[in-house]
Amino acid sequence: MTMFIRSLLLLAVFQPTIGLAQQEQENPLIKLLDVPEGLPEISTDEPLAVKYSAEKAAEYLDRSALNWVKTKNCVTCHTTLFYMVARPALHSILLDSGEVRSFYEDYRKVRWQEKGPSEAAGFWPIVVGTGLTFNDAQTTGRLSDVARDVLDMMWTVQRDDGGWNWPHCDYAPMEIDDHYGVTVAALAIGIAPDDYARTPQSVAGLGKMRTYFNNNPPLSLHHRAMLAWISVRIDGIATEQQRQDTLAELLALQREDGGWSTAGFLSDWKGLERGDDEPLKTKTSDGYGTGLVIVIARELGVPANDPRLHKGIQWIHANQRESGKWFTESPVNDAGNLISNAGSAFVVLALQACGELPGWPFSSTQPDKQ
Repeated sequence: MTMFIRSLLLLAVFQPTIGLAQQEQENPLIKLLDVPEGLPEISTDEPLAVKYSAEKAAEYLDRSALNWVKTKNCVTCHTTLFYMVARPALHSILLDSGEVRSFYEDYRKVRWQEKGPSEAAGFWPIVVGTGLTFNDAQTTGRLSDVARDVLDMMWTVQRDDGGWNWPHCDYAPMEIDDHYGVTVAALAIGIAPDDYARTPQSVAGLGKMRTYFNNNPPLSLHHRAMLAWISVRIDGIATEQQRQDTLAELLALQREDGGWSTAGFLSDWKGLERGDDEPLKTKTSDGYGTGLVIVIARELGVPANDPRLHKGIQWIHANQRESGKWFTESPVNDAGNLISNAGSAFVVLALQACGELPGWPFSSTQPDKQ
């Protein structure tokens, strides 16, 4: 082999590594040491960005997730969970430090090394297991040993009624009732690679979940939207007609500017009221509502070039804030607008689902549902 050919082969082998190294040099990793301790204010007054930037979105997701880890030393569904789900979509735009993934893994490797969570703290393995599972699906496409272990733990703290104890912080729609936690757990099992849903513990646990959903019908359109999403992969959750009815409800709530309002998914929840007795703000588009509808619509088979989704993507391009986030106001009671973090992650997923970012490993066609 000539020296010239050998050089070409070596260049081909090491080109990806060279590319990543160059990217890291040009755009230094945001690390835990780089973020302050103490949660920053998430305000509606932050100006809009001059133009949409995927790189700024990646920077915001990194900073918000690492800041939460540094300040609170825990995982949470409104910030770190959907960071784990969405951040791989931006890997080619900006590398991440991997510290949030390592923090998730440490729940199993360190905190739960000798003793796992109790039933009273059943929400922890849902948040950790879902984050690891989605992250695996977005990266290697294989279920990692640590994710499998945490999902196995999740079943051990499932209640007899099929649910799990979930935070009741009055932070709608994520931390307000057990129903949301069960849908997140079901979504993780439906997404999990390597046929995890067919394992004996999953089959038994899913059966108990179906019983839970039968005994605890959805209270809001947000509940129904989550059920429609998981029913794409898991049988016995919602019928095709129910999926299409929910999809029609969601799409009908699109605002004139192209976005959706999170509060609009909660307005049919009888008894759910704002703490200040003001009506829910259903007429303002936000990141969480817009991202969620586009993702679920794509999962339910709506093509990316559908005019409604295209209009939603245009809203996303026009409504990024200077920091890189997409703002979402706490829809019911004051939760510091932390849902903006999950909302920004869902916007990234929406962009990915519509082909504006690479990937989208979550197929919307699942012929062999569990």
